[in-house]
Amino acid sequence: MEKEFRKSTVFQVSLLGTGHFFSDFYANFLPALLPVVMIKLGLSLTLSGMLVMAYSVLSSVLQPVSGYIIDKYGYSWLILVTTPVSAIFICLAGLADSKLVLFLLVGLAGLGSSIFHPLAASLMGKVVTAETKGTAMSVFVFGGNAGFAIAPAVIMYCLTVWGTASLLWLIIPGIIFTAASYFAGLHKVDISPAVRLEQNTAAAVAAAPWHKSRDLLLLNVVTALRSWMQVALLTFLPLLLVRAGQPSAVAATMVTVLLLGAAGGSLVGGWVGDRIGRKAGVIGSMALCLPVTYLFLIDISPSPMSYLLLAVSGALLQSTAPTSVVWAQELIPGNAAMASGMMLGLAFGLGGVGAAITGALGDRIGLEAALMWSLLSLAAAAVLAVAISEPGRKQAERVAEQSL
Repeated sequence: MEKEFRKSTVFQVSLLGTGHFFSDFYANFLPALLPVVMIKLGLSLTLSGMLVMAYSVLSSVLQPVSGYIIDKYGYSWLILVTTPVSAIFICLAGLADSKLVLFLLVGLAGLGSSIFHPLAASLMGKVVTAETKGTAMSVFVFGGNAGFAIAPAVIMYCLTVWGTASLLWLIIPGIIFTAASYFAGLHKVDISPAVRLEQNTAAAVAAAPWHKSRDLLLLNVVTALRSWMQVALLTFLPLLLVRAGQPSAVAATMVTVLLLGAAGGSLVGGWVGDRIGRKAGVIGSMALCLPVTYLFLIDISPSPMSYLLLAVSGALLQSTAPTSVVWAQELIPGNAAMASGMMLGLAFGLGGVGAAITGALGDRIGLEAALMWSLLSLAAAAVLAVAISEPGRKQAERVAEQSL
């Protein structure tokens, strides 16, 4: 019986990781699709920027709201809807014959993504034991990173070889995942409020409500500051390399190395957090990332050492992601989906705001200097993380006090 349970758990964890792969695969359609629809529909740069902003708000910033609704009503059946919605509408976007239809299709695709992330992360916490949550979340985050990374190459190949109509074939993987989720029974996993309170009685007693949780607020700030450096490096590294006289191929290669490093870091970060603790895992990763990223930025010219430093930097930056998600879930166990949405969507979106500050600073003092100064975001994140309570310890203390 135990062996069968383990097999079922491994399958469900793998399935949720695969679902995140496809969700983020569809989420990264827009950058490759945008040049095509700009020409086809005559979009201005302003409208193009508004389209990207609309998708970002609906797919990322809205995640905590989606998570709150999922926590309140326990709609686990939505796992059968989210991926097909994202797949169908973003693949149809390339065939849109008007600007209004384009915005509508992209918006609906973003809405599917905003529901999937907090829901799937909450389900992940229900199908594994407390001791392996970080490891399972690493599989989940790794799947999303991998899907996000390969999407532009796949889409550009389809567009170049077969045209926009060929994107409709890419709906099929999303449908297959949904069918697998149905047969695996993911839509039957009970995440209703009553079940969460029953399973987390001590934690629920100890934890403050989400809107009064100082620790949760601090963790959001820490994640946003960490995301600042990650988004800034990913956004401005190609431009910095081209301005330094490097060919575009080198810039593309370095971005690939950064993304591969991040994927590797996400795969092991949660496992480390399970073993040394969430707090130590997050602080340690950011503390190590500071000197590594600094050494890379000193000399970005392509060399084996610079590629190695960049890969390690990407790994350390992203290794905190699965641990942060589980940490947030443990801080507010009664709102696990909302906590997941904050870590996976809102905080990362706020990191993009920080990257915009880096860009503005780059206009004044130069991009290389601006990236150097942006390292302060990592230092601030590590310092703030020290002030966040370790969930298990704080909960045990509060329960003990109330029992006296």
